This record gives sequence, C-alpha cells and structure tokens, in this order.
Amino acid sequence: MMSKPKTPALALWLFFFVFICLLLVLSNGGETTNANKLIKIGAIIDIHSRTGREEKTALDIAIQSFNSNDSNNHKLSLHIPDSGRNPLLAATVARKLIKEQEVEVIIGLETWEEAVVVSDIGSRAQVPVLSFVAPAITPPLATARWPFLVRMANEDSKQMKCIAAIIDDAFGSESGKLAILPEALQDVGSEVEFRLVLPPFSSVINPNVAVHEELKKLQKKQSRVFVVLHSSFSMTIHLFEEAKKSGLVQKDSAWIVTEAISSYLDSFNSSVISSMEGTSGIKTYYSEDTSLYKKFYTNFRTTFRNKYHEEDNSQPGINALRAYDSIGIITQVMEKLKSDGKSPKKLLKKILSSNFTGASGEVCFEEGQLSYDPILRIVNVIGKRYKELDFWLPGIGFSRDPRVKNETGYVSEISQDLGGRVNWPGDSKLAPKGWAMPTDEKPLIIGVPARTSFEKFVKVVDGFCLFFLVYENQWKTYDAAVGDITILADRADHVEFTQPYAESGLSMIVPAKSEDSAWIFVKPFTIEMWLVTAAILIYTMFIVWVLEHQSNPEFRGPWNNQIGTALWFAFSSLFFAHINNLTRMVVVVWLFVVLVLNSSYTASLTSMLTVKRLGPNVTDIKLLKRANLKIGCDGDSFVRTYLEKVLNFKSYNIENVSSEYKYEGEFKSHRIAAAFLELPYGKVFLSHYCKQFTTSTPTYQFGGLGFVFQKGSPIAKDFSRAILQFSENGFLLSLEKEWFSPSLECSADVTDSSTTDSLSIRSFWGLYLISGATSTLCFLILSMRLLKKYYRHRVDNIDESQSVWIKAIRVAKYFYLGDVVLVQREASVAPDLEPDINEWSSPSTLDSGYTNMDNLDGTSSPAETEIKMPLQTQN
Repeated sequence: MMSKPKTPALALWLFFFVFICLLLVLSNGGETTNANKLIKIGAIIDIHSRTGREEKTALDIAIQSFNSNDSNNHKLSLHIPDSGRNPLLAATVARKLIKEQEVEVIIGLETWEEAVVVSDIGSRAQVPVLSFVAPAITPPLATARWPFLVRMANEDSKQMKCIAAIIDDAFGSESGKLAILPEALQDVGSEVEFRLVLPPFSSVINPNVAVHEELKKLQKKQSRVFVVLHSSFSMTIHLFEEAKKSGLVQKDSAWIVTEAISSYLDSFNSSVISSMEGTSGIKTYYSEDTSLYKKFYTNFRTTFRNKYHEEDNSQPGINALRAYDSIGIITQVMEKLKSDGKSPKKLLKKILSSNFTGASGEVCFEEGQLSYDPILRIVNVIGKRYKELDFWLPGIGFSRDPRVKNETGYVSEISQDLGGRVNWPGDSKLAPKGWAMPTDEKPLIIGVPARTSFEKFVKVVDGFCLFFLVYENQWKTYDAAVGDITILADRADHVEFTQPYAESGLSMIVPAKSEDSAWIFVKPFTIEMWLVTAAILIYTMFIVWVLEHQSNPEFRGPWNNQIGTALWFAFSSLFFAHINNLTRMVVVVWLFVVLVLNSSYTASLTSMLTVKRLGPNVTDIKLLKRANLKIGCDGDSFVRTYLEKVLNFKSYNIENVSSEYKYEGEFKSHRIAAAFLELPYGKVFLSHYCKQFTTSTPTYQFGGLGFVFQKGSPIAKDFSRAILQFSENGFLLSLEKEWFSPSLECSADVTDSSTTDSLSIRSFWGLYLISGATSTLCFLILSMRLLKKYYRHRVDNIDESQSVWIKAIRVAKYFYLGDVVLVQREASVAPDLEPDINEWSSPSTLDSGYTNMDNLDGTSSPAETEIKMPLQTQN
C-alpha cells in the first residue's frame, strides 16, 4: 500500500521531463531549420567542355565559400545537370530543375539557343534565368518576350566592330554575327566574300575528313582573311589542324577569332596552339589587380588542378569569372529579401538592380543585360602561347592602357592602329595581303573578251590593252579581266578596278561637210576685230586731218574733198611728203599697226584657204530626237542602255553595229544619222575616216578604261601603281601614239573647225591702245600751240562782255581757218556782231597768202598779214 502513491508521482515527473525535452527539441529543430534554410540553384552547363569545367569549378568555389561562413542565415544548394550544349536537352533539364528540384534561379547556358528555350520555360514558371551569353543582336521586345531572362554578357556587335578594326588596320545564333560582321566590314571598305558553315561535331563520323572537304571550298576562293565566329572546342581543334595541312595558315593569310574561340586558348595543348600560330583573337578584358580576383584566382588554380589533371592550363576565363559573380548576385539578393519577403518577381527585380564590382568587373544591368560596353583585349598566338597586343575601347579605338581616362572618358594613348607588333601566319611580321597569290603550281587565269567592236583595243593575242598587260607581266602573272572595260559605278560594287589607263566618255560621230564659203575673206578677223579696226582708222584719219588742215593745201577745200583726202591719206601715207612732224609721228605708228594687221590677216586667210575645214552636218542631240532619226552604237556594251535611260532615245531608233568597219556602210546607206561611241573608240574611228566624219556635241564623261580584279584583291592596287608610273614617265603616251596614230589619208590638211580660229581683239588691243594714245597726244600738242597763238593775237581785242558760247565759236573757227579769222575780225566794220558759223570755209583764193603751220611761231608780222589780205580781196 505504501508503493501506490509513488507510481503516480513518478509518472508525473516522467511526463513532465518528456514534455520539456519535446519543447527543447521542437525549439532547437525550428532554429536549425531557419539557420540552415537552403536556396536551391540550378546550373545548366556542358560539364565535359573546357568552359563547362571552368564554370563548375568557379561555382563550387563560390558555393563552398558562402556555405562555410557561419554568419549567413541560409545555405546554397547547387544542382548541375549536363546539357552538352544541346538546346533540347537544356529544355528538358530545366523543367526537371523547376519541378523536381524546385530551384529558385537557373544560371549557366553557354549558347544563345540554349538560353532562348530555357528562358521560355523560366518565364512561364516565373524562375529567373541568368545566362552567361547574349545574342549577337538583341531581338526586338526581348524584355517583353523573356521577362525573367537576365544576360550576364554583352552583345557580339562590339566584337564584330573590333574585328573590322583589326582588318582595317592590317589591310585597312551565329547568324546574328554574320549579319553584323558584313555591316562592320563595310564601314572599313571590306566585305564578306564567302560563308562556310561546319557541321556539328557530334553529327560527323570522321571530323578530319568532313572538315577537309569543307576547307576545299575555301581553297577555291581568292580571299585569305578568315574570321572564325563560333565553333565547339573539338571542332576548333580539327579546323585549325586541317587548315594548316591544306596550306591555308601560311604567309599572305590572316586568321581572326572571336572570344568564343579565343577562350579555348588557355586549354589547348601545344600541338593545337602551333597550328594556330599567327592567329589574332579577342578576349574580354577584366582587371587582375583587385583583391577579389586575386583570392578567386588562387582558389581556382588549386581546385582546377586537383580536379582536372589532364588540363595543361589552369587560367580562368571570363565565363568562370561570371559564374563566380552569379553566385554573388544571388547571395546579395537573398540578403535583401530577408525583410521584404520573397516572391519570384521580387527576386527578379532585386537581381536586375544589382550593382557591384565582381571578379569579372562591373555588374549592373540595363534592359536585361550588362549595361557597360566591354573593353576587349587583342591577343596573338605565338609559338606555344599567346601574348596580349592591345586593348580596344568601343567607339574610341585601340589603346595600350584601358585604365587611362578622365571625366570625359578615354582620351590619352588612343590610336586607330594596333600598338603591339603582330605575328601573322607563317611567322610574318608584315601585314599579309590576305589574298591567294599565283604560284607555278597554281597559276591564275586572265580573262580576255573574245570579241570587241574595235580590234585595236583588244584581241586574244594582240591589242593595246594586252600589250600593256604583257609588259607588266615581265614580273608576275595576274588574275584579271583585261580589255576595253569601262569603269562604271554599278560595276565597281562587284569587282575591283585599277586606275584607268585611258579616258572614257560618250561622243557623237556624224558625217562631215565642208565649211568653204564665199565670205571666207572676212573670217580671219572676228566681228569685234573688224569694228574696232574701223573705229581706230576713222580716229586716225580725223587726227591727221586736224594736224594737216591749216598747213597742207591738200586738206582744204569742200568737205567731201577733205574727207576723201584724209581717208586716202590713211591708206597711202607713203605718197605724202609735205606733212608736219606731229603728223609724221601719228603716221609712223599707224603704219606699224597696218603692217601687223596686214601680216596677221594674210596669214589667217592663207591658213583658211589652204586647210580643208570640216564641220558636222548634225550638231544637236535634240535635232536627232525631234526628227526621229536613227542612231548606231555597240549593242554589246552599256552604251545602248545609257542612250535609252539617260539620253532618252527611243529603243526602236537605236541600231546595233557590231564592228567598226560597218559604221561607214551604215552611214552611206542612211540607216543611221549619227553614231555614239565611247571616246577612245571615237578617236580610233576618226583616225581612219577623218575626211568623211567628225565628232559633235560635248562628251559625256565616264570613269575611263581599266582592268578588272576580284573584289578586294590587293593586286589591283599594285596594278594601279604601275599604271600611274607608266603615265608619269610617258610610256602610256607612247603606247597611245603607236597604236592610235592617224592613217596616211588623215594628213595635216584635214582639220576640224576649231583648228584655225578667227583673230580677236584680245590679240591686238595693246597695239590699238598705242596708236590711239599717240594720235591723242599729237592732237593735244597741236591744240596747246593753237590756243597759245590765238590768245597772243587776240589779247587786246577780247570783249569780256561776250558770252562763253561766242568765245568758243571763235576759238573753234580759228582752229578751222587759222590766221584768216584774226585778219577778218580785225577788218570787220561791226566787230560786235555774232560770227556766222555757216561762213566757215577755206576758199582757194586765200591759199596763196595762208601761213604755213611749220611757221606757227610767225615769220611775218601782223601788219604784213593785214596788207596781204586786202590786196587779195581786191583782185
């Protein structure tokens, strides 16, 4: 009975103990769950590739580093299925990660094709997807189409522009890259000649044979600048090994690879690297000086070597750095969401708002991708390694130091050329031509037109064009199309032209007619020349009359006699002996003018009479079209199209003439009224038919005649340089004289109407000026003498009350009649009456007592003059 009370007490204490323990367990269990809450992350990568191994190593380091920190309130759980870079497999494993593993974020994805399909799945499930790749060109509305896609990479457009800059410096879905690259190359004057797509490595039985067959297509092309945009690790190895065996990696060639290929350089063995010798590549720049990078770099090299002993190189690439930073993005986001609560949209928003400096550089996003333009490194494979040549700054150029900047950006140490010295394939230090040059084993082919309208320009074994080419081929044989090929803008879009070796244009050939005329004797002088000559003759005649009127009886009498005498004197001055000194001066100059005019007129007229002058019978294109006349041209050239499209001739009015020898018959049969030939052909035609035809209307200019090479061929530049040298040293001119000299029939007595032009006043104005100035000077001297004498004799008889008009008339009358006026005025009964100007005359009855102008100073006294004059009037 005493034991009964103990049993309930023990049971009570036992129950109480179990209850306390249960509370402790539950409490501790809850704290453990919160403290070790797992964040599940899915990583879709190709774990068997070098890039996948680097990414997996970087992810393991980041996860281990985070989980080992006891201060963190949650842990990370990483699930890494293998996608093998297969988009379908990537989609399958993405569904499993979301449904079965319940991951909150998916990272990785090394190709854009994988990123697209996984992003579609992630967007539907509202799971953020961090991709290590971006498209070559961001598709329109990418953010709306894949709202949960975050691209930890930049577009490939910057790489394509960098490649174009390298090509320009050296010479001057991957379908997106193929769209960008041609556009970037066009900006530097280059273009893509051929696109080669290699099959997937997994789809071929014998990769070496498959690659070799594809490379045969490249061997047939002339271009030797190869740009490798994208390839798998294994296919890249086979590509360069077979390219070297095929002779495509040698002198005069250039190989440029994008980051998709250059990222393999750290993992290729020495034999693969040697097959890529001289290759230039692009790698994204990241700073190696930060403490975060140095810490990661040490851990990465140790971990990578321990896991993958077969790898020769343990250097991390840009994808490894981005994989490491992706874990940093997630952990920072989780810390921010502790107090805000977690949801898919909040998680995505926090990821997109990330802004920090990671091992790969700046990490911040704009419109779903990295917001900053990447700085690219230019690397060059040399020996068994590669070296860094330069940096390329988007929109700026090359630089030796990417860190040189100020407030406005990168400003110093900028260049448009590569700073480092490039080792090109074949260990060449000079920039390659990038073109397949001819060899004895593989000579290049020259195309020659089989038929041409003018055989002097080109035959299969002869001709002006081929003679020039044979001369040039003393050094080398060139692959070209030679002949009478006109340089045109639309043709230049498809081929490479040399400098023109002959001018080119369109001229109109028409039948010639003689320009003989009954009025040819007036053609030696122009109309202006005749008018000015007549004017200077009349002026000289007037001056001579003024000088001789008072002193020479031959120049007195009725007006018609005086004019006739002065005019005759101008033509026969040598027959007049009694003239004063001033007149002699005028006459000497006038005789010199007459002598020059006479000689020039005789020479010009002789030339016009002895040289047969030909002129066109049709001078205007408009006349041809108005009269609906037919014209001829070479139907196999571009000229017919030019006549129709530019000059607007009707198609039915254009006749095709196949040979130069048929034009004459076409004209004689009146089938055509004019022929339109290119300028060189027109010269050849007129050199044979210069007496029958001539050219009319201005020439329509073209680019000239040149030789043709394939687009981008550097040989065209060498050939152009040779053409310029031949032009400068006169060799080209001597060729033209040899091949295009006129026929024997076209002698010097046949010319066009522009050969002997009429003489114009421009050739004689100086002579006329001297003659006119001399005559004027003599007239002024005579006027001063007469005025002096007049005022000396009239000073006592001047009536100040007389008007200026009366005084002027008296002076003029004295100039005309001389001393007679003085005598008559002094003998007048009414001296104040106004003079009658109608009484001006030089009567012959006064001639015997008239004072000679040679004695203007006066040898007879006024009294003597007064006595003589009345005696004469009394008779």
